[in-house]
Amino acid sequence: MTETRVLDRPSSPEAGTRPPAAPAEITLPIEGMTCAACATRIERGLKKMEGVDDAAVNLALGRARVRFDPHRVSLTDMAGRVRDLGYDVPLESIQLAVTGMTCAACVNRVERALRRVPGVVDAAVNLATGTATVRLIPGAAAAGDLTAAVQAAGYEAQPVGETRDEAEAARQREIRGWWNRFLLGAVLSLPLVLAMAAHLFGWHGPAAAVLQNGWLQLVLATPVQFYVGWVFYRDSYFNLKNRNANMSVLVALGTTAAYLYSVVALLWPGLGTTGLYFETSAVLITLVALGKYLEAVAKGRTSAAIKKLLGLQARTARVIRDGREMDVPVEDVAVGDVVVVRPGEKIPVDGVVLEGRSAVDESMLTGESLPVEKGPGDEVIGATVNTTGSFKFRATRVGRDTALAQIVRIVEEAQASKAPIQAFADRVSGVFVPAVIAVALVTFGGWLAVTGDFTRALLAATAVLVIACPCALGLATPTAVMVGTGRGAENGILFRGGEHLEAAATLDAVLLDKTGTLTVGKPSVTDVVVLALPDGLEARDAGPAAGREAASGEAAPGRGGAGSSDLDAAQRALLRLVASVERASEHPLAAAVVERAREAGLDLDEPAAFEAVPGHGVTAQVAGRQVAVGNRRLMEARGVAVDAAADRLAALEEQGKTVMLVAVDGRLAGLIAVADTLKETAPEAVAALHEMGLEVWMITGDNARTARAVARQAGIPEERVLAEVLPADKAAKVRELQERGLKVAMVGDGINDAPALAAADVGIAIGTGTDVAIEAADVTLMRGDLRTLAAAIDLSRATLAKIRQNLFWALIYNTLGIPVAALGYLSPVLAGAAMALSSVSVTTNSTLLKRFDPMRRFRRQERGRPA
Repeated sequence: MTETRVLDRPSSPEAGTRPPAAPAEITLPIEGMTCAACATRIERGLKKMEGVDDAAVNLALGRARVRFDPHRVSLTDMAGRVRDLGYDVPLESIQLAVTGMTCAACVNRVERALRRVPGVVDAAVNLATGTATVRLIPGAAAAGDLTAAVQAAGYEAQPVGETRDEAEAARQREIRGWWNRFLLGAVLSLPLVLAMAAHLFGWHGPAAAVLQNGWLQLVLATPVQFYVGWVFYRDSYFNLKNRNANMSVLVALGTTAAYLYSVVALLWPGLGTTGLYFETSAVLITLVALGKYLEAVAKGRTSAAIKKLLGLQARTARVIRDGREMDVPVEDVAVGDVVVVRPGEKIPVDGVVLEGRSAVDESMLTGESLPVEKGPGDEVIGATVNTTGSFKFRATRVGRDTALAQIVRIVEEAQASKAPIQAFADRVSGVFVPAVIAVALVTFGGWLAVTGDFTRALLAATAVLVIACPCALGLATPTAVMVGTGRGAENGILFRGGEHLEAAATLDAVLLDKTGTLTVGKPSVTDVVVLALPDGLEARDAGPAAGREAASGEAAPGRGGAGSSDLDAAQRALLRLVASVERASEHPLAAAVVERAREAGLDLDEPAAFEAVPGHGVTAQVAGRQVAVGNRRLMEARGVAVDAAADRLAALEEQGKTVMLVAVDGRLAGLIAVADTLKETAPEAVAALHEMGLEVWMITGDNARTARAVARQAGIPEERVLAEVLPADKAAKVRELQERGLKVAMVGDGINDAPALAAADVGIAIGTGTDVAIEAADVTLMRGDLRTLAAAIDLSRATLAKIRQNLFWALIYNTLGIPVAALGYLSPVLAGAAMALSSVSVTTNSTLLKRFDPMRRFRRQERGRPA
């Protein structure tokens, strides 16, 4: 645990007061140290910093205790120095729910307030979700320090808890608050509007006389101004106190000017004033309240995906305890519990089936339309629906560790993040409000100088202040990101942040790993070819031969055949040797060989001196024989001639099979061919990627001939096949494409593709429903269906297009509205109505993304196929 404390300081009841140079100590966690030299290097680096009095690094604990002057050097600076030295200071994230923000200027102010908290490295605030994500040095600041900083800036904040009930309750309170303000404002403003109409249209009579009474108008307008509008005054106070300005300042200035002008006109009618404008200030505040209400409702709709995911969770579970079944809340299920699921019930948590068989509908999480057959040993996902049989399973992941909880967490983090395009809006909003105030002052001065009409000058300036709302600018990006990431989650596509959502829209090339991405990822042995076994090996494996057909070396297709009768003694001997070596390997091809040997009923030996040669193969000693299994490069490195098998090798590789050469005691003994079936939807997905204008490449460690055969089946041009690439070199191939100026996505299964996934502009992991936490990936495709890759890119393009539309209309609105208001062609009331609708229109435009179907191109193709 990291701790920060001030030394030699008398206690004081006043928070924040400290002597001018009070020393402090901090314990920084440090990762990456390997020896005493590392510790010494970090100590020296920290001691050289101005303001650091002393530093002591403990290699065993992985910590550095630093004595420093917090007025001269910050924790962020010290963490940066450690990183510059080649090590890392791990950071933690704290998420806050922030209320009271009204526009992009508020976002900037909250971010600045949080970044000033000691130990905070970065803070990102999302206006649409009302959340702040703070990255800080662990233990350097508590959640209370962060909420205090937000409150000092004029807003309310609280940590986001384990449950989301409080956040949802706060959102509902915000909606009700704005509705109540609007309702009160509307009731009190309606007589003022009628009075204005009576004046404009020349209505006469007792009712009109009462409505046009100035004192009555004052009584009606004052509660609207100072009760309904109090939120804008309060927000303006904190903004101006912190030398900032936002939408609230504009509203407060404009409405106060109209209100005070009317008060002066009422109290001192002889000062040259020409009328009362109480309706202007009251209606403006009422319309702004209406706009904020509609905006809050629309923002709630953009987060519907999260609510939908949370609604999938089962409420109870049927567990077996003390030998009997009992229903318990899902929160009480523990890892290791045996859970019973009956037809039609939701699976409460993640687990592994122990007994029974059924078909499970996983469409709500993975988008897979057909139920998936489940039996003993298969994984089941919490929140999916059991359709037919009953079964028992052992709980393996519960609470925050379930696939559903991880999905919700990833979507929430993505929705709270900022897309890079948001930086443009942030820069504009940072100077927007002060610039608008300057334009309003120029407008007022210009009208007064040209016409000498104080009233007309005031109304024009008020219209400028009111119409120039930066709300739409602040909501343009986050609302679209929220809907886009939520829509992706509903289709089994998880974006880890807004930046990845935006990057996916700008891709030029897609690099596909072969195994597990283009292919099913479950290879099986298809051929066992014996060339020259050493004497004596066949005797142990003598069994019923299958005639000359078996001697030709072809095993049964599928997962290696039905049993031992399709292999003769020589084949069994070769297979036993190879499987004995491969049982120590974790490679998918090794698993296929071992599985085939077990199906054949072979007793395997324990390998000795096992060695895995990355990208080449494996070697070991088995029953006194030196066995090497791998590709041509492994054989060449060991001086084993392979020319005698060249024709057979080429024939197998042309069929798209991966061939393992087997050498025993330095001589080529045979071949074992393994095939991994191409995914049924792979050609369709590749064709869609080509239609989208993307370069599609395939990368594999397999030989070039096999790689080209698989590429032909998938529809990938042979010139875009990168074969015989070592796992460590995949990242280099990604960088080669990037050096050509291409934006590259790397798509893999996340097992040995982590460096390439990290090197790509967008790293995409393709999983199987439960693989939602592949850390190296920017995007996770929960289904094995490669078509969701095209869907993810389509969705990102649609989202980016929506963001650009929002930004365009927000900028056009202000670009056209301000000059029109300044020239006097727009009354303050109409300006207020336009301002209220601007943010609503942007938010509504974003929610239209909910209608976007990422898989639409494939659904059209399915409808077009003959029955």
